[in-house]
Amino acid sequence: MATPTEDPVLEIDGIKGEEEETEENNKPIDKVVGVVGEESGQGERDMALSAGSLIHRSGSRPQLDLSKAAIQGNFEERNPTILLPNQSDDIFHLALDIGGSLIKLVYFSRHEDEASNDKRKKTVKERLGISNGNRRSYPILGGRLHFVKFETSKINDCLDFIYSKQLHHGGMDSRWHSELPVDYNAVIKATGGGAYKYADLFKERLGVSLDKEDEMNCLVAGANFLLKAIRHEAFTHVEGQKEFVQIDHNELFPYLLVNIGSGVSMIKVDGDGKFQRVSGTNVGGGTYWGLGKLLTKCKSFDELLELSQKGDNRTIDMLVGDIYGGMDYAKIGLSASTIASSFGKAISENKELEDYRPEDISLSLLRMISYNIGQISYLNAIRFGIKRIFFGGFFIRGHAYTMDTISFAFHFWSKGEMQAMFLRHEGFLGALGAFMSYEKHGLDVLMAHQLVERFPMGAPYTGGKIHGPPLGDLNEKISWMEKFVQKGTEITAPVPMAPPGTTGLGGFEVPLSKGGILRSDASALNVGVLHLVPSLEVFPLLADLKMYEPNTIDLSDHNELEYWFTVLSEHLPDLVDKAVASEGGTDDAKIRGDAFARAFSAHLARLLEEPAAYGKLGLANLLELREECLREFQFVDAYRSIKQRENEASLAVLPDLLMELDSMSEERRLLTLIEGVLAANIFDWGARACVDLYHKGTIIEIYRMSRNKMQRPWRVDDFDVFKERMLGSGDKKPAPHRRALLFVDNAGADVVLGMLPLAREFLRRGTEVVLVANSLPALNDVTAMELPDIVAEAAKHCDILRRAAEAGGLLVDAMINTLDGCKENSCSVPLMVVENGCGSPCIDLRQVSSDLAAAAKDADLIILEGMGRALHTNFNAQFKCDALKLAMVKNQRLAEKLINGNIYDCVCRYEPAS
Repeated sequence: MATPTEDPVLEIDGIKGEEEETEENNKPIDKVVGVVGEESGQGERDMALSAGSLIHRSGSRPQLDLSKAAIQGNFEERNPTILLPNQSDDIFHLALDIGGSLIKLVYFSRHEDEASNDKRKKTVKERLGISNGNRRSYPILGGRLHFVKFETSKINDCLDFIYSKQLHHGGMDSRWHSELPVDYNAVIKATGGGAYKYADLFKERLGVSLDKEDEMNCLVAGANFLLKAIRHEAFTHVEGQKEFVQIDHNELFPYLLVNIGSGVSMIKVDGDGKFQRVSGTNVGGGTYWGLGKLLTKCKSFDELLELSQKGDNRTIDMLVGDIYGGMDYAKIGLSASTIASSFGKAISENKELEDYRPEDISLSLLRMISYNIGQISYLNAIRFGIKRIFFGGFFIRGHAYTMDTISFAFHFWSKGEMQAMFLRHEGFLGALGAFMSYEKHGLDVLMAHQLVERFPMGAPYTGGKIHGPPLGDLNEKISWMEKFVQKGTEITAPVPMAPPGTTGLGGFEVPLSKGGILRSDASALNVGVLHLVPSLEVFPLLADLKMYEPNTIDLSDHNELEYWFTVLSEHLPDLVDKAVASEGGTDDAKIRGDAFARAFSAHLARLLEEPAAYGKLGLANLLELREECLREFQFVDAYRSIKQRENEASLAVLPDLLMELDSMSEERRLLTLIEGVLAANIFDWGARACVDLYHKGTIIEIYRMSRNKMQRPWRVDDFDVFKERMLGSGDKKPAPHRRALLFVDNAGADVVLGMLPLAREFLRRGTEVVLVANSLPALNDVTAMELPDIVAEAAKHCDILRRAAEAGGLLVDAMINTLDGCKENSCSVPLMVVENGCGSPCIDLRQVSSDLAAAAKDADLIILEGMGRALHTNFNAQFKCDALKLAMVKNQRLAEKLINGNIYDCVCRYEPAS
């Protein structure tokens, strides 16, 4: 049996509520999943599925009501608690786009964790004015949208896949089937030829009925969702170069959607739910595949595309030069290499089909169809005065040459005034639109939430074996690991693009179709994982959201890209060792460590060859990708033991440091505090230069050595301006800041001996302090889960910290209701901890936790500490409030490019409110 290509998954942290009791156990209530199809389908094969094994279940129509949803619980958990006052049902969704050539399947899998009751977080929420009232708490339904494709002629494999994962039963483990009533009736929404043609087969083999959805509705809904929800969804593709286009939602409509499936439909979209099919052609993907199969004997669409990579159409196509003796037809602007007639040379040459190379036939056919689709689309755009044209459908499937031919057609006919744009989720518009058709059940609320894109490698489908809950089978996970151990970087070998060469329709240049093996797997689609995170918001203190770009380092420079790839690759063995050690060095951990190394190396190889494969690439994206890859292979916190050891060592000397600081004058103390932050920032396991330092002494010895070298002036030195804002000049004393947000970096000396003493100084002056830390571990960065225990230990030796921590709800054992105002320390300014909403050494302030966004509303000072948050990202960010950026530069190349300095130079950059 053929194995389908299961694409990277669209991961959704969705919501689950309590199940309602059915009114009557003997009354069938439909279970709805969704399907959308194309105009036709073909081929059936018997499948040995027993009709007697079909299970029926009573249950209400699936709904997802996210109205008034709120996050509760601890973000350190894999799945935090979400309060859903209006939610009562489970949801399971399946959507299929059954075309004449291909079946595209999108399904939702889930996993749950129990809710937690975090008193500390509850107190912080009360302090920040975030109240959940009397809402009920429900466990979150963490899940993924998976993308899978099958050839329609192998629909038997598709049905087998659905059955093996029990998708027609909502992914329910088969062992629960005996608990379900026999009158359960599953209904799959369907539309188009495939949905009609195979309705009986779905009923016979799976026991599901097909309830048709409108195909055009689904295509448009899918496209609208993608263009609004994903920042880097649309892109242009010219001469092998991909460039992402940021679409202003207010200027999205109208646009022309050209969906190239078996045939081609051209749809004018004027808004959500407002569209009309204005044109189309029967010459599309089915034409290419059908003729290609007859002429080349290829057995799959991808094999046909792969042939085109090695073809030369000049052996078959009649060019203008063939007619005019190698000369241009300059009078009407046609070059000698313009295609005058596709397949035209076959007329005059005394050759049989077997005399032509299949590669040349495939390329000529691809050009003929792509050029014509491009021209017809352009003419329709002119007809309706539309400037934005998007191409979708599985004909494109990430094939660079196909996109180039369409793009060049547009450029030529529009004289450079128009561009063809493509969608990264191109082939799944209909299937995703079918999934979105559940908006009448509440899925429209998806659009109101942040979508965070990830790029996991994904576990493969292992055949007709029933695994129980999706992604829950140990054998499947083991085979997932073995895929990387055995194959390494071969799994995502990219398609190299050759330089521009031969010309095409109308005299414009097109690239030569030379290169390696075509990616027929998911990586060719550039489809990632979308986490629906209801708790993420835009950081409200950004001065100008439209101008904000988190990444400081531009990786569009290939030399820059190669350098940072080398840095990450060289750091990989040490990271693997730490990750394996964090799991006890077991054989399982070693297998996962090796698999992680190979998988991440495959990511790097893919991105080095095609930097835009996963969207616009910055250094922050690379660092986050590494952390996500670690988590994918179940390494939760690779530096756990190291962080604990460094925390203990630093806390042991903190009392002496605080006594030393208290003996200083106000001005000297402020300088020493900033020196201390910069000196302690040397402890960074993500920087190779700092890792080498660990062999030169103990944590405290290295800290003291670093602090002794903190001599001003620093490379970027705004301390005097910051000091004047803090202390004033002369007799005039400025008012203290109301609330300071301190974005902390590393565990150990960095936070204990650097940022905590600085936080204490602000508390001493009457400023509320919010420590902002990672939601998830990344290298040796401290997390929001770890900080309260560190603060509690530090508070044992400092009354200022103790009172502030109690007021901020960080000391659970001593927790009091500070809102009553009747306790001794109720007047103390609070010290609070909030999570930032990410698990990376860097931070993108377009997506932060709702708690951080709430804390920022009353803040008038931001302190960004560390290379990741203050240099790699946000070095050029502008804010509505005062901002202080503190970091030691622990990379020579970064020091040279960013501050024209050297390794271990320091940055103290103070920027008053914009």
